[in-house]
Amino acid sequence: MKALDRLALAFSRVEPFGLSPKAPGTCGSAIAILLAPLIFMPWPPGWRLLVLVVLFVLGGLAASRAERILMEKDPGSVVIDEVLGQWLVCLPFSGLNLWEYALAFVLFRVFDICKPWPIRASEDWLPGGFGVMLDDVLAGMYAMGILFLVRCNT
Repeated sequence: MKALDRLALAFSRVEPFGLSPKAPGTCGSAIAILLAPLIFMPWPPGWRLLVLVVLFVLGGLAASRAERILMEKDPGSVVIDEVLGQWLVCLPFSGLNLWEYALAFVLFRVFDICKPWPIRASEDWLPGGFGVMLDDVLAGMYAMGILFLVRCNT
């Protein structure tokens, strides 16, 4: 296997988390929410948005390559999309407390797993790994909206 292929797999899997034998998507989301206060939330909102755009592009490219290497559509071991979606939930907030991070995690997982309309359909709106990334963007937006409503009413 070429070095670029190994790099694409490692990045798309957020190794070692995507290689978890049980619930790799949940593991990817968990590491994302645990790292968010340390490496994502300290940035100003504009920089966080830029990080998410770059993550979408690089993640889409890496996930596309992973699909070709693994000969599987949306492989379970690819969890870079969970990192993108989970961080998207946190994007508009200046800070979250422990319970809000926990709620962000749960809300994102619910929407990512249940895939209400149009999340499931969005997997086919873009080719390859970009479709993989897009459904998590929508799940993250749903979760962000609910978290925003919860914060407004507390």
